[in-house]
Amino acid sequence: MAPLILIADDDGHIRDVIRFALEKSGMEVIAAKDGAEVIRMFGERQPELIVLDVGMPELDGLDACRELRKTSDVPILFLSARDEEIDRILGLEMGGDDYVTKPFSPRELVARVKAILKRRLGSAVASESKNVLAHGALRLDSIGYVVEFADEKLDLTALEFGILKAFLGQKHRVFTRDQIIDAAYAANMHVSDRTIDSHIRNIRAKFVDAGCGGVIETVHGVGFRLGSCERAV
Repeated sequence: MAPLILIADDDGHIRDVIRFALEKSGMEVIAAKDGAEVIRMFGERQPELIVLDVGMPELDGLDACRELRKTSDVPILFLSARDEEIDRILGLEMGGDDYVTKPFSPRELVARVKAILKRRLGSAVASESKNVLAHGALRLDSIGYVVEFADEKLDLTALEFGILKAFLGQKHRVFTRDQIIDAAYAANMHVSDRTIDSHIRNIRAKFVDAGCGGVIETVHGVGFRLGSCERAV
């Protein structure tokens, strides 16, 4: 789906130039002529990026940015007829992602918009990846609280989930029983070694039913570590 870009400038010719350049690059564009219209249109359409002129009537670009930042982190690229360093610093400190001075090259502006969108997408993917731990055919989503093996969901208890998450967080580590207790249980809770062994057996049994015979390996005399988690042939 084409990214939706909101452009805001009180000069109709500049709006048309930016619109043409962005649409030629495959983006969808909506336009506003002042800051107040930016706030209204943002609420209605939720664009993925705003090209925002600093010097506009009604509500200037800096004030519009200040208002938007109360509720949103939408990327903002500032446009300005002034090339003063203090203006650039102020715009970026207020939450702008980039700053372009007039006159500008439409091709450069498009390149900067694409760069901001790419960084945004990369940040979103990185953020999501931090919440998802994977190993072989095993996948654990710590936000959605879902464990899957070979695309089959497994029904784990909260403690089993916590133990498995600890193993996935440090895939090559051998955990002692005490370390498993520290990772998966609340502080000051007394748990016996036999309880840990029982949870490990239950986790193994559920994965065996799903086709995985080696989710957790025993390291004799030490503790346990994550297994290969491969689908049985």
